[in-house]
Amino acid sequence: MAEGGSARMVTIVWVPNKFEESIMKPGILPSLLGYRLRRAQQAVFRDFASSIPELSPGRVGILLLLEANPGVTQGRLAQAVSLERSTMVGVVDVLESRGLLERRRGADRRTNGLWLTEAGRESVARLKRRIQLHERRVAARLSVQERAQLLALLEKLSE
Repeated sequence: MAEGGSARMVTIVWVPNKFEESIMKPGILPSLLGYRLRRAQQAVFRDFASSIPELSPGRVGILLLLEANPGVTQGRLAQAVSLERSTMVGVVDVLESRGLLERRRGADRRTNGLWLTEAGRESVARLKRRIQLHERRVAARLSVQERAQLLALLEKLSE
């Protein structure tokens, strides 16, 4: 207490240590393909999320696959995007609840074919225009040849 018995207020300001990125040594990380691919993916996904905030890249990919493959079964679609069939059911439920796709009973009655609704086709058309702008931004620092080479190299790595 201060003189005279009264309490004195003292402001305490906490300032966290300023972490300078230049101090952090990257070690071997910059030479690792996985590290470079992950950093590139994060940058691309950040731009995608700002361009198309209403859907994840994975869900957009599913809609694009449905546009190209009307009537594909849930199982085949799950296989194409490397999802468990049970996970695909939930994704399809969400897209169906948004009115973007519909399930139709397959010929053998054990499978469902997936089809874009009219709203889904309109949404995909709008998404494709926004994706084109996103792709231009992402590849802006690459020449046409470099972009083609990058795509070829990524394809080679994913085989």
